[in-house]
Amino acid sequence: MCGIVAYLGDKQAYPILIKGLKRLEYRGYDSAGVALIDGHEINLYKKKGKVIELESFTQGKNIKGTVGIGHTRWATHGIPNDENAHPHFSGSENLAIIHNGIIENYASLKAELLKRGHQFTSETDTEVLIHLIEDIQNNTHVDLVEAVRIALNKTLGAYAIVIVSKDNPDTMIAAKKSSPLVIGIGDNFEYFVASDATPIVEYTKNVVYLNDEEIAIMQRGKKLQLMDIKKHAITPYIQELEVHLEAIEKGGFEHFMLKEIFEQPQSIRNSMRGRIDLDKGIVSLGGIRDYEQKIINAQRIIIVACGTSWHAGLVGEYLFEDLARIPVEVEYASEFRYRNPIINESDVVIAISQSGETADTLAAIKLAKEKGATIIGICNVVGSTISRATDGGSYTHAGPEIGVASTKAFTAQVTVLSLMALSIAHKKGSISESKFRQLLVELYAIPEKVALLLESDEKIKYIASIFKGVSNFLYLGRGYNFPVALEGALKLKEISYIHAEGYPAAEMKHGPIALIDEEMPVVVIATRKGNYEKVISNIEEVKARNGKIIAIVTKGDVDVKKIADYVIEIPEVEDALSPLLTCIPLQLLSYHIAVMRGCNVDQPRNLAKSVTVE
Repeated sequence: MCGIVAYLGDKQAYPILIKGLKRLEYRGYDSAGVALIDGHEINLYKKKGKVIELESFTQGKNIKGTVGIGHTRWATHGIPNDENAHPHFSGSENLAIIHNGIIENYASLKAELLKRGHQFTSETDTEVLIHLIEDIQNNTHVDLVEAVRIALNKTLGAYAIVIVSKDNPDTMIAAKKSSPLVIGIGDNFEYFVASDATPIVEYTKNVVYLNDEEIAIMQRGKKLQLMDIKKHAITPYIQELEVHLEAIEKGGFEHFMLKEIFEQPQSIRNSMRGRIDLDKGIVSLGGIRDYEQKIINAQRIIIVACGTSWHAGLVGEYLFEDLARIPVEVEYASEFRYRNPIINESDVVIAISQSGETADTLAAIKLAKEKGATIIGICNVVGSTISRATDGGSYTHAGPEIGVASTKAFTAQVTVLSLMALSIAHKKGSISESKFRQLLVELYAIPEKVALLLESDEKIKYIASIFKGVSNFLYLGRGYNFPVALEGALKLKEISYIHAEGYPAAEMKHGPIALIDEEMPVVVIATRKGNYEKVISNIEEVKARNGKIIAIVTKGDVDVKKIADYVIEIPEVEDALSPLLTCIPLQLLSYHIAVMRGCNVDQPRNLAKSVTVE
């Protein structure tokens, strides 16, 4: 989950690396470092903490070099400190490496290297890898590229690496397996390497996405060379980036998270663009067209995802079962592969991931493919590993999401799941033509309704000021809005560090009701079309125990207003599409509480955006 950035060209590397690390800091912010080649010396600078700490550490130093590597770390092996920060030197300090991923057999490799006299200065698996490469180079007298290739054949686990050598100052070597890596190609064959496109888009639109077990050799002024770890040459496939620079800037907002919440009218619209024709009454998802009949005939759909994407998958379960009448199971990808699941060739697996790089979800895809299931992907990042590993699927087109706590990615995923469920239900004939067209019109109107809902921001900010000091929250929802209750609780936990739990509203009396007193705020999603009377009964149960109610209600509601302490209204909407609206005030509530508590909402502690380790 670390961030990698590297440069080889005619420009000074340090400013490019620092700017790139800032754009990648959402991937990890335990420590940061850079290494630059100046002449035939590698100068290394690294520091515990955020990139700003590294900047302060390097201030006033004459940092030069047109070749450099940079890294921002989310700790896996070894605590966050200066020694464990990347880059790491080889024993002779002739080589330096940055690494994202986990070398699973590092302990056995390290034991062998220790026997051969190697000494280590960190606790990381990464330092073991660069020592192994140098050991191979010294003992077999092969060149650096071959030493890297041999070493990678000896390693187990995940990696995205970039290596520089003071003996080869005009060369940079990169490789990947199960961790993302993209290479940007500029004018005169200058090279930019990064974990994702955000550090690259400012300099070039031409990129190559490395596939698993591929090695890239970049040399100053020369064409990119690719090969796999079996030494087979590969022709680079150059693609054009779709990301625009303004999409990765804050655009006047205080935080990326707030910007991304307010981008949702547009991001939802983008997720539908070109996929709905209201006049003809058609939903068209080109990425699944060849698999629609397979989905229609499926005995079961299995949705695999993690975190917020799992909550989107739960909404998908309601959509597919309610509209398309297909049984659905929603699985945590992190558990799926370890419980020996029953998967049949007639199953369709839908894998959901914002980044398209989530390691647990990729592992679940691999298992399902081995069992012969059809795999459909839903992700946000073009060219990501999941988009290439699946049989078909749909991009969400939400645009870059920099804030670690996912917001617009969630609504984009739910939008695409809604389109899929509607399309399959229509073709299967499990809903009437009139119902299909009604939901299609409602879905098309969602962006405008989200925009109206965002006008409640100041009211939600006021409610946040009332509850910013509490220690616990409870979120309740029924039906389609039970997953939204889970997602609302997760948002609050992630960025404000307040303990929060989401429950189906009727389950409150089976345990959680014991927690309710005058200090416990309870957020209840009580829209008019979603088991309304039952939810009112649940609210009465909370009020009877002096709990404080924050209710999400349909505009014009009178009954809940009589008993709730605070009310946030949403526009009228069909129950099946209500999660696209009810989640918005919960995102804003979490955001404002976190800001008022002095938390870093874009980079919450211990979290990283793209979870590329298991």
